[in-house]
Amino acid sequence: MSKLEAFLAGERHDDVALFLTELYLDSQHKLPKMGETVENGYVLVVPGDDGRRAFSAGTGMDAMEFARGAMERRGHISRSLDGGECPAREEGDAGGEADADGTDAHEVEFIFAFSEAQNEEVGGLYERGDVVHAYAHCACGASYSDKWVVGAEGETGVQPGESEPAEAE
Repeated sequence: MSKLEAFLAGERHDDVALFLTELYLDSQHKLPKMGETVENGYVLVVPGDDGRRAFSAGTGMDAMEFARGAMERRGHISRSLDGGECPAREEGDAGGEADADGTDAHEVEFIFAFSEAQNEEVGGLYERGDVVHAYAHCACGASYSDKWVVGAEGETGVQPGESEPAEAE
């Protein structure tokens, strides 16, 4: 099982996952391509403190400040942490459908994610199982968040094509 598969299965709570598109990574020249190659870029799964430092080095932003800001807007983030659906596209915000070079104006540039172990005392999603928290930044400049229960990804969090989280009991 790869580090990414273990992270998505809720087995690496002390780690963080970082997704960067190949285009964003190449334009920043700050993080080596040492992660797992996925269709749209690279995902690194690294220990928490190292991951927050790598996120800062790769994006120029503090990871937790980015996450706090992204929590203000909900949107679907791919359960494989390699893309998402920018809510600004639906809202008609932040630019057109494609940039001059043909790149989607609402393509995810990077994602920061971590997980929390099941905690029945907290209730809600945390009572149901391990929870993945994911925060995405779009090429249009919008940031957004999603969270879901491991093993119930199709029942919790923002689903594809939706803007509100489905958190069925």
